[in-house]
Amino acid sequence: MKTKHTLTLFTALLFSPLAALHAKDDVAKAPTTGDVRDMRVVRTADQEPRASLLGQPTIALWKEKHLVVAYQKGIAGKTDMGSIDAIVSSNDGDSWSIPSTIFDHEQRHGALQFGYCNAVLYKPPGQEVLWCFAMRCPLNYADSEDSHLAAAYSGDGGRSWNPVELAMHYTGPLVILGEIQRIIENGQPVYLLPAHRNTKRADPLGQREHFVLRSTSLLDWHLGGYVPQPEPGKVFLHEGQLAVVNEQQHLKMVMRTSVGQKEGDLLDGGALNPPRAWSSTSTDGGRSWSIAQEEPDLFNSVSEAWFGQARTGAQLYLYNDGPAFSRMALRYKRKAATGEWSDERTFFDAGIHNSYPTLIETAPGEFRGVWDSGDEKRHRRSIRFGKLTLKP
Repeated sequence: MKTKHTLTLFTALLFSPLAALHAKDDVAKAPTTGDVRDMRVVRTADQEPRASLLGQPTIALWKEKHLVVAYQKGIAGKTDMGSIDAIVSSNDGDSWSIPSTIFDHEQRHGALQFGYCNAVLYKPPGQEVLWCFAMRCPLNYADSEDSHLAAAYSGDGGRSWNPVELAMHYTGPLVILGEIQRIIENGQPVYLLPAHRNTKRADPLGQREHFVLRSTSLLDWHLGGYVPQPEPGKVFLHEGQLAVVNEQQHLKMVMRTSVGQKEGDLLDGGALNPPRAWSSTSTDGGRSWSIAQEEPDLFNSVSEAWFGQARTGAQLYLYNDGPAFSRMALRYKRKAATGEWSDERTFFDAGIHNSYPTLIETAPGEFRGVWDSGDEKRHRRSIRFGKLTLKP
């Protein structure tokens, strides 16, 4: 009996998600610095043997201490498409559930199968429903740059999901990644979703333009406005992050940048010189945007960064430092409601690859964040969670 009990206990520990997470936590092997606390590895590639990567996580708050994280499981041989899963924590991130499927690339829609990428979670204020938006494209595509918008919703806090077919009045390809923002117009909520096109990868006469979609229901989406540039096409503006910056509901969008595509060059350009994020603003609910300009204090070297505004009015920018495509340490800056950007601080640095951070504010000055991590050589091998407190 003792042998049987010992074997049962050993088996339970061996296959326990918590044991697997601790066993594969690369941070335990390297010195860690940064202001993030209560860090957890919530899912690893070793727990998903059929996934080529785990990446691009997003996070939402369902109710107090109830967090939902969605992330991509990549397909081998594809650049950036796969399935989208969700995991749930009911204790503010201390432990996490087994995954549920939001979008499954193996599911057939008639004769079609789709690959999915870049989940965006959003819970409308006052509603008991959680939305997940993502990109969807035919599975035979090489990458997800020519995708269309897909959606699903959950009524039980992210534990199960129901797909929804959207009424799209914008019908072109798109890439999404930034969070949805909500404003009020004529007493009615309007939802704003940043997006861009990158059709030049498959078509030398394609376009690379940044824009915003608008919706009053989250079901039907219309084109808002495009972001103009001083010299069209010189800078590739993409993966913008949107924030409502004042009581007049003015909008500011900070965008990832790279060198614009040169004639005959079908590959992505490198970092700008100097490597900086660019921004644009709107005072009419995203229908029109100011000419984009460089943010001289905000570093960006061809990597997704998170930009948002705290309830205190302070702005926050979380980003990768280092050269283009290295994506190692995560740093951040903050800007008071009236003031300049602060000096750089470390969010998380363990000598390993880290990218695609996303934050939400759960209480004034209290943030919960997720990002994907690798090791010293590889990207996107796990999904990490942590907490950040911004003191006044």
